[in-house]
Amino acid sequence: MGLFKMNFANKISTFRILSVPFFIASLIYYSTDRGYLRFIALGIFILGVISDVVDGYIARKSKQYSKAGLVLDPLGDKLLLMSAFICLSLKSEFPLRFPIGVTLIVISRDVMILLGALVIYIVKQEINISPTRWGKLTTTFQMCSVIAVLLQLRFSPILWWVAVFFTLISGIDYVKRGFKTLYALDNSRNSH
Repeated sequence: MGLFKMNFANKISTFRILSVPFFIASLIYYSTDRGYLRFIALGIFILGVISDVVDGYIARKSKQYSKAGLVLDPLGDKLLLMSAFICLSLKSEFPLRFPIGVTLIVISRDVMILLGALVIYIVKQEINISPTRWGKLTTTFQMCSVIAVLLQLRFSPILWWVAVFFTLISGIDYVKRGFKTLYALDNSRNSH
């Protein structure tokens, strides 16, 4: 019953999360004689990208913000992107694939952000996850990189190195913001 009480934006985020296993499966079972699976993976990924844009737009337009949405939306993005980077760096059937180092940078940043958010939540008992300009650029270039690798476009490396640049910048930015939040908490407690 709980799923039907969700607002529409959250249902779209949930759809994105539920599509991840199908995306992973289509890449795991992909081989040169089952080339169509690459395009199924691409279709699922593009649907995920479109659903991310749509649920963000709906949430803003209809002011459908919720605590569930604050978790479901970024979780859907992270799961889809992390699984894409992992699968597309390990799949030897792809002549053009992500270097392991690129995948490690992407995953390390996301794990760091999730752990930081958890620490802030434990200390503050609430969480305010708002994407930054750097975070949005990172997600955009990471998504473009995945699409380029799935299509085996020759300029894919340019996109993934731009994505790495923004991943590092946004990672540093999130760490600075996280410390600022924790220091602000400490200062407010010390002043009482």
